Amino acid sequence: MTSYIKIPQNLKPADPQGSEILAVERAKAVFNVKDLTLFIYGEEFLDIMHRVLPLLENDPIFDKSELYYMGRTELFKKALACEKRLAVLTKEYKWGSKEVQLASWLIDIPGPFNVHKSMFIPTLESQGTKEQREKFMIPAKNFEIIGCYAQTELGHGSNVQGLETTATYIPETKEFEIHSPTLTASKWWVGNLGAAANHAVVMARLVTNGKDYGPHPFIVPIRDVKTHKPLPGITVGDVGPKFGFNSVDNGFVLFDHVRIPHLNMLANFAKVEPNTGNYIKPPNDKLSYGTMVLVRTKILLGARYTLARAATIAIRYSVVRRQSVDQENPTKLPDGRIIETAVIDYTMQQYRLFPVVAMSYAFSFTADELMRLYEENQEKTYKGDFSLMADLHATSSGLKALSTSVAADAIEDCRRSCGGHGFSSFSGFTHFYQNFLPNVTWEGDNYILTQQTARYLFKNYRQLLDSKDSDSRPSNPTIAYIQQYMRNPNQVCPAIEASDFNNPEIQLTAFAHRAAYLIANAVDQIDKHNRTWNSMLVEIYNISRAHCQYILVRNFIAALQTTNPNNGDTTRQKQLKSNPSLRTVLVTVCNLFALSTMEKEVGEFMMSGYLTSQQATLLKAQVLALLVELRPNILSLVDAFYIPDFLLHSALGRADGRVYETMLEWAVKEPLNSVRIDNNIYSSRFLIEGQDDSTLRPKL
Repeated sequence: MTSYIKIPQNLKPADPQGSEILAVERAKAVFNVKDLTLFIYGEEFLDIMHRVLPLLENDPIFDKSELYYMGRTELFKKALACEKRLAVLTKEYKWGSKEVQLASWLIDIPGPFNVHKSMFIPTLESQGTKEQREKFMIPAKNFEIIGCYAQTELGHGSNVQGLETTATYIPETKEFEIHSPTLTASKWWVGNLGAAANHAVVMARLVTNGKDYGPHPFIVPIRDVKTHKPLPGITVGDVGPKFGFNSVDNGFVLFDHVRIPHLNMLANFAKVEPNTGNYIKPPNDKLSYGTMVLVRTKILLGARYTLARAATIAIRYSVVRRQSVDQENPTKLPDGRIIETAVIDYTMQQYRLFPVVAMSYAFSFTADELMRLYEENQEKTYKGDFSLMADLHATSSGLKALSTSVAADAIEDCRRSCGGHGFSSFSGFTHFYQNFLPNVTWEGDNYILTQQTARYLFKNYRQLLDSKDSDSRPSNPTIAYIQQYMRNPNQVCPAIEASDFNNPEIQLTAFAHRAAYLIANAVDQIDKHNRTWNSMLVEIYNISRAHCQYILVRNFIAALQTTNPNNGDTTRQKQLKSNPSLRTVLVTVCNLFALSTMEKEVGEFMMSGYLTSQQATLLKAQVLALLVELRPNILSLVDAFYIPDFLLHSALGRADGRVYETMLEWAVKEPLNSVRIDNNIYSSRFLIEGQDDSTLRPKL
């Protein structure tokens, strides 16, 4: 439909123009934006970006101009078209997983093949035998079968051990019988199951020789590969509209005594002997953690991009947007005219937004380190070394919970910082926020996950208490900071001036001391004062948060070191050595992250005895000083995230500053602007002019 609105071509926004404002701001930076982008992502990522982005931008299938006007069915059709086209491009250009992941991120329309790529195939890779990978993974990678991951049930989510779906082994026929014994056993919220998937990894309770061995993964055909009709014994469909993510077909499925071959139990770890039905347990009960750690690491990677994206929109708009005149320090044009003050120059706006930028960088470096540890753990696991597994699983659980909660809050904070225009879909926040929100629940509800982290921390603390020589225990960063606290539980902060808080040793000690204090106090309450686990859940949540904030600060500080005594200088360290101005800015960003986090949690730092009330006042003053220090560089710091307009899809966050022109151009495209309604109360007609539909006519 064509809009009947014509924008007067002679009008432009009031001066100064957005493009001019951004150009002036970018000239203030004391570092080279391209150098920082390279430091964040590395050459490989940027090479992939430069190859993939132009293909997507110039392909009409991926055009987003109509996206904000679509209903759910239209969104799903759009997403399916994008998924099919992406699959074709993947084959045509022989893309690997990194190219596909980047392309999916840039397209930014969650689609009906997402879980197939992110969970179905990785589960086959990690938990399938060689024979199973040949049978299922090869056709899955060729999109000959489309899979999903069916774990959550209508009645059970985070409590995986409570799942009701059963998989009973029948030795006589060498088959498993998949069955839903109750209505609440319905698999629910399963991404890509509602319409697209024809196979599923189903987590079901393994029952063999009369014994229940708990949930295990099974490959279950759901729909006929050729006709796409549900197979016998299977009731399957879509769960309906949701708060967000409506381009994805989240589905449900019920099984009525569905038989699958013995081969369909993923058996890289646990096995069932085909002739006897005897259960062979895995060599280590934590082997299945590998997939969970990978998924949670990817979620952390997603959270860092989410923070960067929200910050980019809010900062760019705050630079362009002007509101009121600061009477004490008015803004003047070169000709002497006083104009309204840029929103970015108000201290409250800086206080809201600059820490989000700092968090983006903090999450970035921790995500990189977590991925490195995951890869190291995989290598060790294949050699029978499980030394990293427990710490990695606990930390990834806590980081998933912290990062997604923080990112969800940050999107909303950034949206609100954009004032009234932040409420418009054209801001780029509304769909973005809705589509990110499921992250706080899937792959483990955030509040439940923190309990896994706390259990691990309590276990380590108790072992150190019981050890005659705790310092002789094999150490990792977690054990090290607990040991440090046990040696000196009454340590106090030496800061006497506000600037002392910029000392990385003070920052690290503060976060370590606070986390260890909370752990020690909780264990004391449970072990000596008979507090129940349930009564301690608030403290447990805070402990996980404190531990993960320590990890974030430690990794940020480590990323900015210019020497590596163990393995020689890394690429990043060489970049920092050759570019001192870049390091100076990043150190300021690091300081802001650490100190703004301390300020928000200042009660716990004081409760632990590390900070005094006078020092808390100094801490606040230093946070405000850091805002002033970062102000000239803030726009370039978000530019360095290198998030293209194709992904942002935001009128407010455009790289060229054409905020108001774009808002009006996009508003004109609204479908309502192509019709004229009949508001005569006695008329049954819906439209006077435009595309009419009799089903829309009210019944009088």
